[in-house]
Amino acid sequence: MFTRRHLLCTSAALAMGRGFAVTDGLEAAEHPVRITAVKPYLLETTLKRAFGVSISQPLDKRRRTLLVKIETDAGIAGWGETYPILGARGAIADQIGPALIGENPLAYRKVMKKSWGRVFYNPLAVGALETAINDIRGKLLGKPVSALFGGRLRERVPAYASTMNYLEGVAPEELYPRQACEHVELGFTALKMRLGRYSVNREIPIAQSVRAAVGKDIQLMADGNAAYASKGALAMGQALAELDFAFWEEPLPQAPDYAGYEQLRKKLAIPLAGGEALADRVAAKRLLNRGCFDIIQPDLALCGGISELLFIAELAALHSVQTTPHCWGGAILIASTLHTLSLLADPTWGHPTHTPMLELDQSENPWRTEITDVSFQVGKDGHVAVPTKPGLGINVDEEAVKRFQIQ
Repeated sequence: MFTRRHLLCTSAALAMGRGFAVTDGLEAAEHPVRITAVKPYLLETTLKRAFGVSISQPLDKRRRTLLVKIETDAGIAGWGETYPILGARGAIADQIGPALIGENPLAYRKVMKKSWGRVFYNPLAVGALETAINDIRGKLLGKPVSALFGGRLRERVPAYASTMNYLEGVAPEELYPRQACEHVELGFTALKMRLGRYSVNREIPIAQSVRAAVGKDIQLMADGNAAYASKGALAMGQALAELDFAFWEEPLPQAPDYAGYEQLRKKLAIPLAGGEALADRVAAKRLLNRGCFDIIQPDLALCGGISELLFIAELAALHSVQTTPHCWGGAILIASTLHTLSLLADPTWGHPTHTPMLELDQSENPWRTEITDVSFQVGKDGHVAVPTKPGLGINVDEEAVKRFQIQ
């Protein structure tokens, strides 16, 4: 039966074609603004102490991000952020950026069509550019980014601390319970740990000690970061289910095409999460059709921006799959993800118990703490406020950006 829910979801998905925006055409005619420059900034910092995930060999001693600034002849600029991999910087500087010069950022559909390109495209580059375009649109129209996509459903978003990474010189047996308690003291009601660097027999007791340290009322999650083969992923997943973990994230390799995830999901009692490496809606649809995840985790900086992530979320809803975006970046990416999360509907019509959550990185990250005027602190209720000022709602400190810039 084609229910009202299916009709609503399908209508929304059809409306949210690539480049969808509530504000378009008329605003562009009323505001003849033009893009004058597209500038990428590659940033790098040396970490005080090396850290990483299960597959970090060796642990990371530096951290990088890629920012983009789009300037206009109205004196208003927008900022975006993505990951400095897979040719994103070159795509912005040499291909997509030059194609946007002279375009009106309020002509959103036209600009986004140019950003994706005729044949080949780079979704990481598009993710940063789309964020910057939205930042400009909001500033020009005096509205927060969430208002450009139909208006937010919530003013505050529940957040989980993305913490408990492997740290140089400290055993996880000592580090993880301590960090978990510290973040509960800060107000977090949900925490995620990294697993998979050591054997299952060693790391199950670590997960047990964290659960014992924070108690049963704190939500716990675990990320395997593609460190396991099927047998180990299943064994650890079974142990995490017994400890009442909320989900088990990407224990198997992502390539090729998340192979084996649908089989693993059928064997697990714990929800299986994944999809941070998705490039676009086409990749998401294939994985949803295969039944790979209980929770899908697109990253707007990796999949092409807010409108693409919203489309993926609508597709996921048709499969009764929850969307919890991946977010592992600085303040610009956090702000754009917060606006996106404010737009995502709860997965059921009843009392919301699975509201989409913000992944809030707690590792050493100067792009989160030093380049903007917003710190994204979690409140005592475990929530983070969605910015309310025009655009992304944050101000970028360009002098701070230049301190970290290497190219």
